[in-house]
Amino acid sequence: MSRARDLRQSAGLAEQRVWSRLRGGGVEGFKVRRQHDIDRWTVDFACVRLRLVIEIDGGVHERDDVVLRDHLRQTEIEALGWTVVRFTNEVALGEPWRIDEAIRERARLLGLL
Repeated sequence: MSRARDLRQSAGLAEQRVWSRLRGGGVEGFKVRRQHDIDRWTVDFACVRLRLVIEIDGGVHERDDVVLRDHLRQTEIEALGWTVVRFTNEVALGEPWRIDEAIRERARLLGLL
């Protein structure tokens, strides 16, 4: 079984809720992929058309070793021409409109809205 498939099947509540909002072009019709591979990394969500990565970070992302790995990963992904935005589980669950707005903001920046 692929890593992406494993991650999809073990998604936490915040990721599941975000996916239910984004799937099928849920925000302004922009298609989003879940557990998408970019180079050697698998990201939580990616909108290929916008070259936008959306990461949902649980509590483990506060650990120093994970912060360092996340920084390296984000730097490499951004070097490939992607924009990475990060949201905590709490924001994803309590203020999901902020994720929608990040998508709209990126689309406006690219002149697509």
